[in-house]
Amino acid sequence: MGKLMSEVKYSKEHEWIKLDGEEATIGITKHATEMLGDIVFAELPEKGSNVDKDGTAGVVESTKAASDVYTPVSGEVIDTNQMIVDDPSKINEDPEESAWFFKLKIKDKSEMDSLMSKEEYEKFAKETSA
Repeated sequence: MGKLMSEVKYSKEHEWIKLDGEEATIGITKHATEMLGDIVFAELPEKGSNVDKDGTAGVVESTKAASDVYTPVSGEVIDTNQMIVDDPSKINEDPEESAWFFKLKIKDKSEMDSLMSKEEYEKFAKETSA
């Protein structure tokens, strides 16, 4: 069967999304944190709100820049990570694991198909930062 239960995909806006059934966890990539530098502020979407694919779903600010956080898929926000609001530096430490931003109950799994695999994303990230 070889296929992992949870699949991680990446967006061109430097978000990652991990799908477990119809629950998706979303955060920003390590590459994004390296571009931003030291993160000092994070704002997350409201629990219970609906977000649309590629729509804004939060803000992250560093000492050099502010950046919108987009959602790679549509869905209802079922959880947000208060830890990163209280201590935004956690995002720099562990962006792709414990410092996730929000969780969605996703509307349409086929939206995942437009996203990149880790290999595709790494190639994309290299090309865009060069």
